[in-house]
Amino acid sequence: MASRTTCTSAVLGSLVLTLLTGPARAADGAPRTPAPDTPALPARAASALPARGAPAAHELPAPDTAALDGLLRTALTRGAPGAMARVDDHRTAYDDHATVHQATEGSADRGDARAMDTADRFRIGSVTKTFTAVVLLQLAAEGRVRLDTSVDHYLPGLLPDDRITVRHVLGHRSGLYDYTEDLFAATALGFEAVRTQVFTYRQLLDRSLRHPRTHAPGAAYAYSNTNYVVAGLLVEKLTGHPVRTEYENRIIKPLKLSDTFYVHPDTQIPGRHAHGYLTPDEAKGALVDATDQTASWAQSAGALISSTRDLNTFFSALLGGRLLPAAQLTEMERWNPAGTAQAYGLGLRRRDLSCGISVYGHTGAVQGFYTYAFTSKDGLRSLAAVANTSNNGAVHETMLATLEAAFCGRKTAARAAAPAPRRASVHDLAR
Repeated sequence: MASRTTCTSAVLGSLVLTLLTGPARAADGAPRTPAPDTPALPARAASALPARGAPAAHELPAPDTAALDGLLRTALTRGAPGAMARVDDHRTAYDDHATVHQATEGSADRGDARAMDTADRFRIGSVTKTFTAVVLLQLAAEGRVRLDTSVDHYLPGLLPDDRITVRHVLGHRSGLYDYTEDLFAATALGFEAVRTQVFTYRQLLDRSLRHPRTHAPGAAYAYSNTNYVVAGLLVEKLTGHPVRTEYENRIIKPLKLSDTFYVHPDTQIPGRHAHGYLTPDEAKGALVDATDQTASWAQSAGALISSTRDLNTFFSALLGGRLLPAAQLTEMERWNPAGTAQAYGLGLRRRDLSCGISVYGHTGAVQGFYTYAFTSKDGLRSLAAVANTSNNGAVHETMLATLEAAFCGRKTAARAAAPAPRRASVHDLAR
């Protein structure tokens, strides 16, 4: 049964603020406090302020909440069991939420018809890549890795070309073939073949290296999950810790992201969560509940779990200069063309909207979930939107339009409200 809820902090007043500033809780409901050795967050860097000509969050048009709600309903008509979105406006920092708009449509679980809720956790797919890039850029700030040094310097003999640098890997300019093209050539069958498998990073990389490289290092942008498998190997070699430990100590605990987890190779999403439904390739084929899986095929390229609130907090902190020093945030924002109206830096995507505003974040597609997490240049307005399906191009295009409603307001949201459907493809996966 479909249902929807919409709220704004103007209506909820002090109740919302109380909820937003309450103690963080772990999956078992116990209060969570940062570990004593949690690294301190850097002070807000001057370079993290809005670029000249980039509007601050308070100068952006008001979100078109009616259009946003309408897009979620459209996603349901195009095949999503459920959809949700959350817009946060922050007064001065990532943890200072001034207003909130939340909207949900449809079901989080088709089995019991439980309504979608913005408190539900979900798999965020390739939004994980931004977390991985932040860890490596923090290591660069500490002098433990150099962006323009060969990957093989740190992992001797790993790659067939010692010209591939750390920067090439983080910016998808290495030329390494994307192994997921083979794994998921048949969408549902490919997923069932790996649902419970546990891979090593080296096994995933070997699948890529069976193929010729797509281009010379640095010659072009070509999105490949293999790059972030290499990034995961780098994190673990440089720190001596699993990526889970680095995510937790460097990002999750400092920002008190109480809904964000890296559970690989466990298969279940902790606590309250939305189910994810994979659309098969066959027309009119039954949706596949893909919620439980190891996500081992993705790991540091796409295996994190989070919530809309945590994603808004993360990207607000990142663009607000709270996770990286100024020099590393500047490196992250060195853009290369990456398709129509978008560019890619180091684990960060820029999308240029029809109203002339650019937003910064990442998209994610993992079996059963499409995720869209973006923020303004100053990090003070953030959107996280989710549909609990994947391999559905019409739903993907509809959910992308939530960016227009959240950041451009009424002038352009109407044009974005009914995008032309398109057929999904394997290239939608883990983006």
